[in-house]
Formats: sequence, C-alpha cells, structure tokens
Amino acid sequence: MQKITPFLWFDDQAEEAANFYVSLFEDSEITSVTRFPEGSPGNAGQVMTVGFTLASQEFTALNGGPQFPFTEGVSFFVRCSDQEEVDRFWDRLTDGGEESQCGWLKDRYGLSWQIVPDRLGELLSDPDPSRSQAAMQAMLRMRKIDIKAMEDAASAA
Repeated sequence: MQKITPFLWFDDQAEEAANFYVSLFEDSEITSVTRFPEGSPGNAGQVMTVGFTLASQEFTALNGGPQFPFTEGVSFFVRCSDQEEVDRFWDRLTDGGEESQCGWLKDRYGLSWQIVPDRLGELLSDPDPSRSQAAMQAMLRMRKIDIKAMEDAASAA
C-alpha cells in the first residue's frame, strides 16, 4: 500500500469518473466502492467513495457535492512514449472536456491533465540553445503536443 493517495472530490460522478479513468490506463482497476450509510450527509445507498488504481497508482474518488471544484492548481502529468500514445490520451480525455495550451487539458469532470511525450523533455534540454529555444517556441503555439512539429522547428534552427 502506498503512503500517499490522491483523493479526488467530485460532485456526484466519482464512480463514473473512476470507471472512465480505469478504461484509459493499463494496469488499472476499481478496487473498492463504499456507499453512504443511513444518517450520513449523503443519500443512503448511493456511492460515497471509489478506490481505484491507474497504472498501479492508488486513488480515491469521493462524491462530496459541488462545494470544491477542480482547478488547474493540481494536474496529473502523463508521460507518453510516442505520438500515438499522446494522441490516444488526448483524444479520450478531451472528449467532453476542453483543450488548453502546451499539452494541458481538462477532462469532462474538470480535472486537469498534462499529456507529455518523453521527446518534449529531450528537445527542450537540447544542448544547442537555438534548437531548444525553437522547440520551446513551437510548443508554446500548441494545444496537443506534436512531436514532429517540435522536431522540425528544432532542426530548422
């Protein structure tokens, strides 16, 4: 059992969101569901919390009501090995959500994600400052990260 578990506060979509997230990542599953008991703040019998793992990382989702919406102050960084993986996560997570800049997005539940190819770090840390700067400028114009466009910008520098 890990020592620290992200705890995500949803209005009333904890189970739906957990099932959605589990469908995206390998080595993921719903591990527990608890329901509100009689006399609790929630409706007796409705889902209170959902325990789940995403790529072996434990999470808990709570149906806590609308008091605390997600903000970009917390996001989940997803490392991707190639453009195909970037595209797959981007397409699924923006379905019903919204795109932002530089690989950031909000999913349909308002949770922020960063979908980042490993190649991005390599390009931005290129020892040639003109190449790394060109890659940075290309990235700053993007929503979803496009590896080839960044490589082309670095090569043209």
